[in-house]
Amino acid sequence: MRGKDPETGDFLSPSRSQQRREALEVLELARQLSALTPQQLSRLPIPDRLLPHIAETRRITSHVAHKRQLQYLAKQMRREDDETLEAIRDALDVNGHAARVEAAMLHRAEAWRERLMADGDVALGELLTDYPQADRQHLRQLARNAHEEKLKNKPPHAYRELFRELRELFAEHHDADGDAGHDADEGIDGGMDRDED
Repeated sequence: MRGKDPETGDFLSPSRSQQRREALEVLELARQLSALTPQQLSRLPIPDRLLPHIAETRRITSHVAHKRQLQYLAKQMRREDDETLEAIRDALDVNGHAARVEAAMLHRAEAWRERLMADGDVALGELLTDYPQADRQHLRQLARNAHEEKLKNKPPHAYRELFRELRELFAEHHDADGDAGHDADEGIDGGMDRDED
């Protein structure tokens, strides 16, 4: 039972309903964090002590066990101060800078996937000009397999894998450069008009 201040009559602690609402908000934030990739998480102001709990939540796939681990993650997050949780929410905000950069990388990966499937080795050569660390053979094989899947109306396994590979390539490049505006401001044509040597 909540106590009241004898002088003012105000309640001394939040109501159970308020506490429940706050707990559910933290649980939803935990759910959002557990759905992110390690690259996305690295861009958020998450305390290091929470990262192993998030990784464990991502690892568990059994429905009941995942739900239990998600609740444990939320419990750990409730130990953080309000400013930390607000900073994470702000960074996740769709209007936030991190979200815009991430959205630009996703669009870039989608566009490059389509180009690699349509133009093959020509597009791959252009991609490798900007990203020489990319695995040429693996990307070529994924693009060919994705093209075959599309032609034969097969399940899009290679199509999805190609997208994941490109997204990770762009994220690694973004993290290495520390150039937040590069992917956000530059379209897929960025760097493609150069003459190849």
